[in-house]
Amino acid sequence: MSPTASVLEGPRLESPVAQPPHSQRLVSVDALRGFDMFWIIGATSIVLALQQMTSTPLTRFLANQFEHADWEGLHFYDLIFPLFIFIIGVSLVFSLTKTLEHDGCATALKRIFWRSLLLYLCGMFYHGGLSHRWPDVRFSGVLNRIAVTYLFAATLFCFFKTRGLVAICIGLLVGYWALMTFIPIRDIALTREHLAMLAEQSGDTNLAAQFRDKDLVNPTTVKDSPVWAATRRMFYSTTNWTSGKFDQGRNLSEHLDFQFLPGHFNAYEHEWAEPQGYLSTLPSVASCLLGVFAGLLLKNQTVRDQRKVVYLLSFGVAAIVVGWLWGFQFPVIKRAWTSTYVLVSGGYSAILLGIFYQIIDVWGAQKWCQPFVWMGMNPITIYLVSEIIGGFDKLALRFSGGDIQRFFDTHITQGFGQLVVTLIGLGLAFWLVHFLYRRKIFIRL
Repeated sequence: MSPTASVLEGPRLESPVAQPPHSQRLVSVDALRGFDMFWIIGATSIVLALQQMTSTPLTRFLANQFEHADWEGLHFYDLIFPLFIFIIGVSLVFSLTKTLEHDGCATALKRIFWRSLLLYLCGMFYHGGLSHRWPDVRFSGVLNRIAVTYLFAATLFCFFKTRGLVAICIGLLVGYWALMTFIPIRDIALTREHLAMLAEQSGDTNLAAQFRDKDLVNPTTVKDSPVWAATRRMFYSTTNWTSGKFDQGRNLSEHLDFQFLPGHFNAYEHEWAEPQGYLSTLPSVASCLLGVFAGLLLKNQTVRDQRKVVYLLSFGVAAIVVGWLWGFQFPVIKRAWTSTYVLVSGGYSAILLGIFYQIIDVWGAQKWCQPFVWMGMNPITIYLVSEIIGGFDKLALRFSGGDIQRFFDTHITQGFGQLVVTLIGLGLAFWLVHFLYRRKIFIRL
């Protein structure tokens, strides 16, 4: 790890009031990053426990918001990842501007490359590294996408002015739409049900049953899997071609990943798909660039703070409206990271940043957000620790699981035991980041 500033942090200062304006550390950015991490490491379990305790229209709605949309649409849980990438874009404006001014472009590019490489390797480590035999090795994932997205967005920031970055961002969004819309693909959906139907039509009921088997192991992790081999055979034997399709399993992004992405897929419900694949990484760079534009706005000392908030909120609303309107033709889909998803999620991200900036940095109300700041200043640390221990809920079970959890579920209400476990787990997570913060330990890439 390097002692240099993290790609996930803004400029490093203690007080946004005591320091000169040009070097202010935006506490709101740290707090928003920590707020995002709060949900990533397990706070969603609070909502699910409440739903288990008392099923009402409100708790059912909230529980649904903390599940990914099946395919099209956007739930709150679908906002967490692009919000993190958006914040990276905000932060890199401050950290890279300082590096470019003091050390030059070559030094900045060197740091970008090494940080991206280390983060990518952390992503592989997160998914088991090389501990598994081929093909059960995963080269893609959340940290891997963050690494690649940061690499491209940060490099572009070093070479282009604001207008050039805007043109590139628009080009990525329109270009991805054009690729997904006009390039022909085989007319086959890489989903279990569709493949089972094709197997039945060919008279192979045994293969159809295998596709529908709920216990089916992801075939990309099984060397020479007969199910995987059958899928490839059906895929390449398809002679009908189509275009402009955005159905699950029947779109250019997923077909390219199926054909060329090596190793283990992170398949949802055992579908033959990778949500962090090749082609869908292009628009994720645009998500980061939207954060860059927000960072440039916040860094601009010629714009009054209140005006910055208005701009962030206005852009957010406009992006959401444009995204949903465009979505009638190019649906909002997280797993394909469609251009409309970039706009809608980027719009909500800008609104959240505007709200946090108004409350924390403009009004100066900072005490309430300190726990989020602690977490926001060590995001990779808490993310990796959570994976290593199997989640903070698992650690909390050592303190409140077994008979204790059963007691709460039996004598208070069903689900209360899980709520207690979740709250203890989050308490342990906040204790860890506070411990690191107090001792000024910031593990950075």
